[in-house]
Amino acid sequence: MAVQKLPLAKALNESLRTALENDPKVLIMGEDVGKLGGVFRVTDGLQKDFGEDRVIDTPLAESGIVGTAIGLALRGYRPVLEIQFDGFVFPAYDQIVTQLAKMHARALGKIKLPVVVRIPYGGGIGAVEHHSESPEALFAHVAGLKVVSPSTPSDAYWMLQQAIQSDDPVVFFEPKRRYWDKGEVDVDAIPGPLHAARTARPGTDLTLAAYGPMVKVCLEAAAAAEEEGKSVEVLDLRSMSPIDFDAIQRSVEKTGRLVVVHEAPVFYGSGAEVAARITERCFYSLESPVLRVGGFHAPYPPARLEEEYLPGLDRVLDAVDRALAY
Repeated sequence: MAVQKLPLAKALNESLRTALENDPKVLIMGEDVGKLGGVFRVTDGLQKDFGEDRVIDTPLAESGIVGTAIGLALRGYRPVLEIQFDGFVFPAYDQIVTQLAKMHARALGKIKLPVVVRIPYGGGIGAVEHHSESPEALFAHVAGLKVVSPSTPSDAYWMLQQAIQSDDPVVFFEPKRRYWDKGEVDVDAIPGPLHAARTARPGTDLTLAAYGPMVKVCLEAAAAAEEEGKSVEVLDLRSMSPIDFDAIQRSVEKTGRLVVVHEAPVFYGSGAEVAARITERCFYSLESPVLRVGGFHAPYPPARLEEEYLPGLDRVLDAVDRALAY
């Protein structure tokens, strides 16, 4: 069937399967991606069907995984890497930032590095230390990297396809607490551009802009606000580098107010860039300051305290009320 209702994790699995079938140069690499099928079973069954030369269980060495992938990309392959958890990516940060992001520019465009780095990120699953972080702004800051995050199974399927087909390196953040959320996936659809934002819910009084795990929270906040007579538009940014500022501008020129929401700490977060750019672009359209909602500027807490740390419905609605009070 062309249209299926799938959990986000299964949509990613189907996307990887399609990529492996369509292009013999696509490889999957990572810790436990083969026989185990990945910690979250995103690669389940792929090694069995495509073999150990295409779906490769690597040593526990993230720097080695990325370094090997760079070499493979230079030889014409399209490696798709899995970093088991967000907090495990930092041993590979040097390779990603100093090599993967810069080789295309160093070679004056003669070298392409079609590498996808998949990173399950964010909290909400009661995990231990270094398993619930949101480091997307650290990568979005680096020129030469594209950074994206889907919020729905349909976007997970198509955005991963587009990331694999891209000749640029893409850091693909997967909201792990949404892995089991189901949604319709049309495998015969024609997807929109990878870095274009989408309107998840139309509204007229205020824009909520979010990506990844927080889109669902913003949709819940918009539904709650509607019960109080407030019309809130929800914009799924989908991409953190580049950011679709044109789409945000169009929404804000209509609503006059903007609240940016992400799990990562507000301090130096990606919401700050959105707030600054939209203030410049929409100064005469804004009816109130651009507000931000996110995590606290503190290390991610133990699992028992994560609900106090994570921005939830109440914090988003509080920002909505403050913006509408101006």
